[in-house]
Amino acid sequence: MAIWPASSSAPSLPSTLDASVVQEFAARLRGALLRPSDPGYDGARAVWNAMVDKRPALIARCANAEDVATAVRFGREHGLLPSIRGGGHNVAGLAVSDGGLMIDCAPMKGIQIDPAGRTARAESGVVWGEFDAATQAHGLATVGGVVSTTGIAGLTLGGGQGWLTGKHG
Repeated sequence: MAIWPASSSAPSLPSTLDASVVQEFAARLRGALLRPSDPGYDGARAVWNAMVDKRPALIARCANAEDVATAVRFGREHGLLPSIRGGGHNVAGLAVSDGGLMIDCAPMKGIQIDPAGRTARAESGVVWGEFDAATQAHGLATVGGVVSTTGIAGLTLGGGQGWLTGKHG
């Protein structure tokens, strides 16, 4: 697995990964593939914690679950250190890897509410404020975080205390 040291300069791709391979990867994605020289790269690599200043070699801005699977396979096949960005809050900075492949799920904002079944499904780029607004429109609420800009994926997987936790667990 290729691992690059942290640096303030833009990373380069591993020498075993030529431009045609990267272009084929980009063509397989419904979302965008960003390189350090592309417009939008700096914004896509940023997380809420501005002290985190890591520079991935590639950023796959996933549009759907198939893009995520394609990115995971590409990273594994080419030895790129992966990182996953959900809603982008990420205090610890683990959502961005220096020189690796950042799998950015932030564009994945789908939310489906079943009011009769009292259930909700949401994609991994949704933040808590978006999820609350969608569920509250149907008279539903969930336990979760108290910071509306925190991604639901991180809180669901990593834990978090919400306004309803004390009463409902």
